[in-house]
Amino acid sequence: MKDRDAQVRVFANSPVFRAVLALVIPTVISQIILVIYNMADTFFIGLTGSDAMITAVTVCMPAFMFLSAISNLFGIGGASVIARALGASDLRKAKHTASFAFWGCVAVTLAYSAGAYLMMDRFVDVLGGGDPTVHASACRYLTWTVTLGGLATSLNALLGHLVRSEGRSMQAGFGIAMGGVLNIALDPLFMFVLLPRGNEVLGAAVATTLSNAIAAAYFLLVIYRNRDKSVLSLKPRRASLEDGIPAEVLATGLPACLMTLCENISYAVLDNLMAQAGTMMQAGLGVAKKVNMLAHCMVRGMAQGVLPLIGYCYAAGNYRRMKSALRISLTISVALASCCMAACLLFSRGLIGVFIQNTSDSQIFGARFLRILCLGGPFSACAYTFISFFQAVGESRKSFVLAIMRKGLLDIPMMFLLARTIRLYGIVWATPIADLLCCAASLALFARFVARLDSYARHDVCADTVAVHR
Repeated sequence: MKDRDAQVRVFANSPVFRAVLALVIPTVISQIILVIYNMADTFFIGLTGSDAMITAVTVCMPAFMFLSAISNLFGIGGASVIARALGASDLRKAKHTASFAFWGCVAVTLAYSAGAYLMMDRFVDVLGGGDPTVHASACRYLTWTVTLGGLATSLNALLGHLVRSEGRSMQAGFGIAMGGVLNIALDPLFMFVLLPRGNEVLGAAVATTLSNAIAAAYFLLVIYRNRDKSVLSLKPRRASLEDGIPAEVLATGLPACLMTLCENISYAVLDNLMAQAGTMMQAGLGVAKKVNMLAHCMVRGMAQGVLPLIGYCYAAGNYRRMKSALRISLTISVALASCCMAACLLFSRGLIGVFIQNTSDSQIFGARFLRILCLGGPFSACAYTFISFFQAVGESRKSFVLAIMRKGLLDIPMMFLLARTIRLYGIVWATPIADLLCCAASLALFARFVARLDSYARHDVCADTVAVHR
């Protein structure tokens, strides 16, 4: 178990800044590659010059990203419980939690993939793909990425969370990054070489499915090869349904799941409202959202990377180290998001032009939409960091409130409200405004949590002092 002891030392003894960097750098890099490969689909499809094909991939994004909601439910929930179990030296609970997270994710993903297949046409229409030129390509894309490749995609993300939960951030980052690099390499092969012209969307879907399947196989191999020195166990166990493990995993992971789910619903509403303005506007908005994802992916990588460290320190009662880890993570996250915002404001036309290369209304409006969306980046970084913090320490109610506030309770009603007052741009302005309000709420909830934590710590110190004098 020397290998596991070395990982625990990263949580418990390494200088905080070094520990944070060791955990988050592989995760951030893997998330960046993940977004790049997501952008690669749009880039290669953009080479066709077809707004309909770009829109087909765009409207499918919420359905595809729902797989992330499932993997976050079991992955982030499981990672938090495992990290806290390690902090409390409860290896048995950590092992059984991994088993429940794995098989729970498998069951829910298979149910979702089957439902998407049975209601494919209706599903695509609801997502904003009702246009006949968009519908057929969107159905083919979903058939491969969600119906056939859904399980591989969910397990890829889930196993990354579980491997990271015991300190193997480098291996987790490599697996996620490998899937992204493979997808980038396979995209042009399937889109322009192996499949006949006109099937570029199908080619992108096949490449995505294969790359995720290979990455998931890598994670399974990592867990199998380290089975004697790891707390992760994927064997189905009756004990994984005991000791409150399912309730704890689901309660902790639900905010992450709902946040992703609400993001998907929000994007679907945005696409449907924008569809009224035409396919060109949808294409421009879709590309703007993908470019803006870069800031969000780095923040997500920071939050996911530092989550096991915060959970471990909290369970071990080392609140000073926990606060230091959060402070460092928050500072870096906001700084990265601010840099991305500045780049989007200064080079919006060029960034959109990478994906929509013909000078058209879709490119012009895409640049305008990007300048609006990027303004919420620093506020979103702050809110997401605190949401992840509350997940790490098991404060599921607080993370739940912030998660549905950021996407769902605030931005969707504002889309309809602002659409009537500012028309086209009002729909887009709802996103940064919601990020600002959620940031303010997260700061308020964190201040109350820290005040309560400090009062408990002072009470414990006083009690120990009295006991010594006696």
